[in-house]
Amino acid sequence: MKTPIAGTAGSWARLGAVSALALSLAALPPQTAMAREPAGSAGAPVLSLDRALTRAAEVDPGLPGMEARARAGDAAVRQADVRPNPTLGLTVENLPTLGGSGILSRTESTLAYEQRFERGGDRPARVALARGEAALAQAEAAIRRLDRLEQVQRAWAEALAAEAELRIARERVELARRFQTEVQRRVDMARDPLFAGARARAERAQAESEFEQAGIAARLARATLGRFWVGGSDFSLDPADFEDTVRSRDAAGPASAIDLALPAAQRDIARARIGVERARATPDATLSVGVRQFWDGPELGLVVGGSIPLGRHDRNEGAIERARLEGVAAEADMAAMKQEREREIARLQVLLASRALEVRRIAEDILPEAERAVVQVREGFARGGFTYNDVITAQTALLSTRARRVAVLKQFHIDRARLDRLTGAHSALLGLEARP
Repeated sequence: MKTPIAGTAGSWARLGAVSALALSLAALPPQTAMAREPAGSAGAPVLSLDRALTRAAEVDPGLPGMEARARAGDAAVRQADVRPNPTLGLTVENLPTLGGSGILSRTESTLAYEQRFERGGDRPARVALARGEAALAQAEAAIRRLDRLEQVQRAWAEALAAEAELRIARERVELARRFQTEVQRRVDMARDPLFAGARARAERAQAESEFEQAGIAARLARATLGRFWVGGSDFSLDPADFEDTVRSRDAAGPASAIDLALPAAQRDIARARIGVERARATPDATLSVGVRQFWDGPELGLVVGGSIPLGRHDRNEGAIERARLEGVAAEADMAAMKQEREREIARLQVLLASRALEVRRIAEDILPEAERAVVQVREGFARGGFTYNDVITAQTALLSTRARRVAVLKQFHIDRARLDRLTGAHSALLGLEARP
């Protein structure tokens, strides 16, 4: 149970909510405007799916971040290819004790130049790991952009469906108005009771209310679509695009190589880490060269030294095994993802064919019969052969059939959006390679 917001904070929260709602409603046109025409811009260019996807691809707020991550990956590769820095050291020995002789009488100093030499291929292994991490960042960015195109395609389908639902709501209003006029005429002639007229008026009011809500939903869907390219609703939608199910006959392609590039990059990173850990298991050698100044004369002596850790206890075997197993897991994830995507693609292909068949059956078999039933019942009602309930039932069946067809078409286009996403059908719009 939510706790109500009290005090000044609650007042400001309620005020903000009311203000946001008021702004949203202010953006909607009056009912008279929606009653005259569908939720579209008269004379505006038709927005096809390809045009919507192209607009969204051109105006992507994530592009600067993707470019920055790509440059960061290049910088990481350059840094990984750098050798260790040398060390310059100064050692002073035989400092005098308190009360002893002068500070320079027995002091010896050594100036040394020290360099660590990587053994076992540390630098190539680091470079391979940095390149794998850069490839992973690029794969994640490409997947994000494809996901965004899927959202655009879904929004386009929902906007088309919202306008189709608005047309059904308008048809219901027109039927309710005509029927109310006819019922009122019968009531005035005392052929029907008074409650029939009241019921007809209630049906009309309900139809008009649903029409208003459908208009708001249509405008909201259009605004949502337009926000993908930070634009307005300066476009129109072609109902023929919503009716088109011909793509259900197209054979689906394989799973997108862009999706498979993500586990492939994770596998390459695991392999590169194996090389890094193996290189760390080989101890690095350190050599130093210096000069020493002796206390009893101006002579200088050459000092040469070196060191190398003994691989007695820590051989980095656990880290190597961990990197190897992470590579095995990445390989398994890649195979599982490919199988899952192929199964989902096959399922969506069957669903598209099934939905296209249902749409065709509704249009060719069910709708004509429902329309014929409405005409016959209305004619019989005018002659006194049918009741008010018969007319309402026939009209409700017709509108329900139309609504069912719109719902199936909407789901068809949403399934098509998902199928296009899984196969990378729109990767060319992003300049990405979709082939394996």
